[in-house]
Amino acid sequence: MLFALAMLALFRVGQILPAPGVDVTAVQQCLSGANGGALDMLQLFSGGAMLKLSVFALGVIPYITASIVVQLLTVIIPRLEALRKEGGQGQAKITQYTRYLTVGLALPHATTVVALARNGQIFPSCTRPVLHDDGVWAATLIVAVMVAGACVTMWLGELITDRGVGNGISLLVFTQVVAVFPSYMSNILKVNPFALVVMLVAGVFLMAAVVFMEQGQRRVPVQYAKRMVGRRSYGGSTTYLPLKVNQAGIVPVIFTSSMLMLPNLVVQFTGGTGPVAELVSRYLVSGDHPVYMTLYFLLIVAFTYFYVSITFNPVEVAESMKRNGGFVPGIRPGRPTAEYLGFVLSRLTAPGALYLGVLSLIPIVAFIVLRDPSSQQNFPFGGASILIMVGVGLDTVKQIEAQVGQREYKGFLREPRARI
Repeated sequence: MLFALAMLALFRVGQILPAPGVDVTAVQQCLSGANGGALDMLQLFSGGAMLKLSVFALGVIPYITASIVVQLLTVIIPRLEALRKEGGQGQAKITQYTRYLTVGLALPHATTVVALARNGQIFPSCTRPVLHDDGVWAATLIVAVMVAGACVTMWLGELITDRGVGNGISLLVFTQVVAVFPSYMSNILKVNPFALVVMLVAGVFLMAAVVFMEQGQRRVPVQYAKRMVGRRSYGGSTTYLPLKVNQAGIVPVIFTSSMLMLPNLVVQFTGGTGPVAELVSRYLVSGDHPVYMTLYFLLIVAFTYFYVSITFNPVEVAESMKRNGGFVPGIRPGRPTAEYLGFVLSRLTAPGALYLGVLSLIPIVAFIVLRDPSSQQNFPFGGASILIMVGVGLDTVKQIEAQVGQREYKGFLREPRARI
């Protein structure tokens, strides 16, 4: 626990520490008047570090993106699929590929951030330069520092996983999201104290509902037949296959937010002129627009089905159960079992996708009901943030309980001291 807390503290120091050549005073002044969908999303997923142009400005975004890309490629590329089935050695190789891809994604990501800072487009409403020197060599140095910071962040997450309480990368994401909560709360308190009270009360019930949905699962019973090996009997046990209601987790929300944020960033980077830029500004910038809300909801539902289909393969699960002598009571092993698992999974994915879509629309609905522009940008109980907090919190508690149970189990089996 102490090691994990120390690494999280070091991570936050890196997110506050500015990169060389950054005008801290100018950045703080520009941040005070910055708000909007794209800027607010960058603030949320970077813990406020990206817009501050800090050493750890990229945070864990490149690593998470690389992990998702590698996971998707595993289904497409046979070599990666074979490595995944090899066990520990194959997984170590895939992890190495993920690290390489993290560096490859961090480089253009940092270059884009620094280029926006040099051109004065990272804060559209602020004209003050945020870099002391906007030359090529100075920008190259900042890019190199940010890429190195992304690599160090990845290393810290792996250290927490190996020597801490586990779920290192998830804990870093949790830290980034929670880090911006005090500023969000203070902004809402300044604008409307009553709205803050309402949000806190609603947040308690919302978190309880999210915990209920995240813990919800369909337990498919699995029976293993008895096998005789020599004089010993194996199998004959009854267990279950847990299928969660929210099988996709936070990934569809991140996918959708990134896709809807990308057109706005491209328009800003290219100057924002032309009919395409006008359509983007009209429909994809304001979060309370009906077209934006509809597209946001439909993309989350579509990505949920897509991600579940590539992460859970009913055919592989059915074949694995058949090889080990397992079967679902009343269902024949093999193809009928795969069809049954696919049917159950599709029935579970429907409420899970609707749940993610509705949860992600809560900040937009809060903005419409309260008629307060700051409620949407600074709503602390948004879909992405609350899913990260609840999901990572539950997994961390389970990890700690497992380690405590393991220590007690070892203590129970400790050999007694020899008496003289």
